[in-house]
Amino acid sequence: MSGINYVTKETLDQMREELNYLKTKGRAEIARAIAEAREKGDLKENAEYDAAKEAQGMHEARLASLESAIATARVVEADSIDTSKVSILCKVTITNMANKKTVTYQLVSEKEADLKLNKISVTSPIGKGLLGKTVGDIADVQAPNGSLKFKIENITV
Repeated sequence: MSGINYVTKETLDQMREELNYLKTKGRAEIARAIAEAREKGDLKENAEYDAAKEAQGMHEARLASLESAIATARVVEADSIDTSKVSILCKVTITNMANKKTVTYQLVSEKEADLKLNKISVTSPIGKGLLGKTVGDIADVQAPNGSLKFKIENITV
């Protein structure tokens, strides 16, 4: 992962907890599964062993991804956010110019994005289109299904 990964303190703490779990208990569980599969005989025809080794590979890949994300993480504090324009961690109320529906999104990092909680990534098409806009601006967003226009109604923290 390259570049800076902007996150809240809570998200950074969650990533560190998960990393600690993966390095300790997670690795122990994988090692135990491999040992149990190894005891069952011939490794060439042992599907359980193959599955345990594959799980180990995915586990180590997740661990490496977390380490990289933590290494590039920069904590953004809510009180340091400029609400005169849309930036990361801002809550933005927008109106879709086509159907006049209004929604409020919080712009967050990719790691924190959760559409069910109205948290969208700053790297998403809508997030990119909203960045830097001010109240009253019309954001022209290039989405996969075409061009969308959103009016910025409000920006808060």
